[in-house]
Amino acid sequence: MLKIGLTGNIGSGKTTVAKVFELLGIPVFYADDEAKKVMVTDQVLIEGIRQTFGAEAYFEDGNLNRKYISAIVFNNKAELEKLNALVHPAVFRAFDSFDNRHKDAPYVIREAAILFESGSYKMCDRAIMITAPLETRIARVMERDGISRADVESREARQLSQDEKIKLANDIIINDGKQLVIPQVIALHELYLSLAHQ
Repeated sequence: MLKIGLTGNIGSGKTTVAKVFELLGIPVFYADDEAKKVMVTDQVLIEGIRQTFGAEAYFEDGNLNRKYISAIVFNNKAELEKLNALVHPAVFRAFDSFDNRHKDAPYVIREAAILFESGSYKMCDRAIMITAPLETRIARVMERDGISRADVESREARQLSQDEKIKLANDIIINDGKQLVIPQVIALHELYLSLAHQ
């Protein structure tokens, strides 16, 4: 079974593209959603977070104390790296079990904002990068999240640049508001089906 990574910088339209693949019957693993899930379900990860950040990392009911964790890792690269070093392996474990549940699919999509940054693209057969001009992406995120331009720019600065990611990707989808996205997705879908049958 082929594993296809799907990424794009903030405001590129990752979720929209992932939903089109789902409409075509392809299982999609949403890494960011899974990361939130494993932080309260994966016992190895929970123990690691408690040991690294203290018992206050979790409430008595077992839920993650997001405010507490955010305050530690926000603007502290070393602490964020510690957290990522705990979370990424748990997400990889979740991806493995997702794969096992979808063995009959010709391919699966792994949608992740930090596909390249986390190194998880190395576990994929191909990687799709969704691109859009910076100004378009900033406008989309400001409208979607109701945040300031400066907030969007600071989020963007924490990711690899779009140009760097394009160099690492096998396939590109242009989501600039001018070119139609669905025909681009269908063309890749047909490519992946043919690769899966080889």
